[in-house]
Amino acid sequence: MTNATTTIAIQEGDQLWTYAELEEASRQTAYRLLQQHGNLKGKCIAFMVDPGFDYVCVQHAIWLAGGIAVPLCLSHPLPALQYVLEDTSASIVVASSPYVELLSDYCFARGIHLLPTKQDAHHEPCALVENLPSDPAMILYTSGTTNKPKGVVLSHGNLTAQMDTLIDAWKWNASDHTLCVLPLHHVHGCVNVVGCALRAGARLEFLSAFSAEQVAERFKKGAINVFMAVPTIYYKLITYYEAASTEEQQLLSAAMKKFRLMVCGSAALPVSIMEKWEAISGQILLERYGMTEIGMGISNPYSGERRAGHVGQALPGVAVRLVDEAFNEVPIGEPGEILIKGNNVFNAYWNKPNETKQAFTKDGWFKTGDVAILQDGYFKIIGRNSIDIIKSGGYKISALEIEEVLRTHPCINDCAVVGIPDEEWGERVVAAVTGGEHVSSAILSDWMKTQLPNYKTPKQYLWIEELPRNAMGKVVKAEVKKIFNR
Repeated sequence: MTNATTTIAIQEGDQLWTYAELEEASRQTAYRLLQQHGNLKGKCIAFMVDPGFDYVCVQHAIWLAGGIAVPLCLSHPLPALQYVLEDTSASIVVASSPYVELLSDYCFARGIHLLPTKQDAHHEPCALVENLPSDPAMILYTSGTTNKPKGVVLSHGNLTAQMDTLIDAWKWNASDHTLCVLPLHHVHGCVNVVGCALRAGARLEFLSAFSAEQVAERFKKGAINVFMAVPTIYYKLITYYEAASTEEQQLLSAAMKKFRLMVCGSAALPVSIMEKWEAISGQILLERYGMTEIGMGISNPYSGERRAGHVGQALPGVAVRLVDEAFNEVPIGEPGEILIKGNNVFNAYWNKPNETKQAFTKDGWFKTGDVAILQDGYFKIIGRNSIDIIKSGGYKISALEIEEVLRTHPCINDCAVVGIPDEEWGERVVAAVTGGEHVSSAILSDWMKTQLPNYKTPKQYLWIEELPRNAMGKVVKAEVKKIFNR
């Protein structure tokens, strides 16, 4: 049993907070919300808060006040933030000081209460809100297969099921110490790392921003024993290791061999990276499969063979089927779309009943859009049903959304955005464009960064005379990819 008054919950550098201190701070923030705004049951509360104690405190406070937590991406430009705020009709935004200036004019014009995180005043206790498992707890945004992001509504029951399943499957315990380097507006960071660590009574350490050097320094101290990241991060750590001195390599390797668990997900893990990581760390990365709508559904085993190139087996409590286009189960060894069912699966997209209906089969299975095969009891992801979804650096990116923005540039007549294989990023976002005046890639890149998050900005632009099309006039993206691979 964790002693809340002495057990460390969160660490930021040299700053430490116990579970008791986290609980009291969360309650104080909840009192502040309730006394200023009344019962927030079912209302969306957005928050743009740096990773660390404040993030966890605000998230928990929103739940204690009955609200639906809507984490905002820290790197998004204002237009992308506006979309989420308007889609959720958020009436309150809690923000760390660096983001108050970014949001202040917009929130003032819209009548949204912008609440800074830092507040020294003590608030008198008041009745907190009791949440039911069916009550909505969080909305996470994902591009999905359309050109506009969809809000995935996760209930308190969904989150509990997701965390309890992983705590059991991956043997989380109170003696664990993990380091969070992942963004917290995605399920990988906010559920798999933050949620599981705190629910298990473990120590959760944060870095303000990813740095291979800082991660290596934290590893060498010897306290951390659980680490989760995307393939891109492992690639960067391998690059850092290979450039380090022999002495540094030996220290780092010795420290990593003592880890209990290292997990990789959010994008396909190249076998080459898995093998290199094992060679330098002694750790066989545990690859798993999940998405915003389901949390985690499939995982390689904690104890047992972790098969390279495969995402593993269905997690306890999660049902998995592979089906053809008519939703009939395919024979073992044949490719089929992954269908998922379980308490981990979301119930609805926010204010999108049609999209919600289309996401499920008539008998309630969620259609992931990912295609896999089952080989000797292990699932292997082989692609997606749609070529318009690009998996890059742990993100699922809608090519249609990027194309829509590119076409608003005065020099571009038309465009096609695709993902091409990249060892570091999984897929690299690139764009073929047509138009009269051929502006430089640097100019296009700078402009796009004012319109969309950096990870959605194409890494390469290619001006061509015309886009390859079929007889119906539709762009043939397989041909576009060939242009970049020449």
